[in-house]
Amino acid sequence: MSIRSAQLPRLILASSSPYRRALLERLRIPFEVAAPSLDETPHPGEAPAATALRLAEAKARAVAARAADAPDSPGAAGMLVIGSDQVATFDGRQIGKPGGHEAALAQLKEMRGRTVEFHSALTLFDAARDIVQIEDVVTRVRFRDLPQEELEAYLLAETPYDVAGSAKAEGLGIALVDAIDSDDPTALVGLPLIALTRMLRTAGYPLFGTARGVQ
Repeated sequence: MSIRSAQLPRLILASSSPYRRALLERLRIPFEVAAPSLDETPHPGEAPAATALRLAEAKARAVAARAADAPDSPGAAGMLVIGSDQVATFDGRQIGKPGGHEAALAQLKEMRGRTVEFHSALTLFDAARDIVQIEDVVTRVRFRDLPQEELEAYLLAETPYDVAGSAKAEGLGIALVDAIDSDDPTALVGLPLIALTRMLRTAGYPLFGTARGVQ
């Protein structure tokens, strides 16, 4: 979505994730999307929360810098950039995106009957004022102890190879889950909307004055 009112701050989602874009669309506000193109490798010895928070801010700043330097850009004036990152952790170590079937199956087998923490970090970067709002929303997910044939069937049905933890809780992956504990039900999908709307209000963004009606 690139249509925006001249009276509104330019709102940019620094993400190539279709899941985060779909979540932001729920707010019915105009926004743009830009991929941050960063190395997301954790630093040696870095805690999961620290990785998520660092990358969320880095993504927002990288996209803001590129947008400000673009031809015909008004610069950083009136620009709000949303950065987000999610890191899953289990037994004290980070769990990345599996990237393929065998790695996803190994993740699910290891996590069955256990609890996994998902750190969903969120940044709202006010580029004009160089103000960063940042928060880590933690979700604890307890997975069901399911037999391998059911895990295999799930993976073949939904192919969740691009999400940390190998399960899409917004889809069929919810059937793998025994319980979810979080202050924000949208955090697990990757963009905590409760925290984001709080940040937007703090930044002075008129949420209800800009929301579009359902077509």
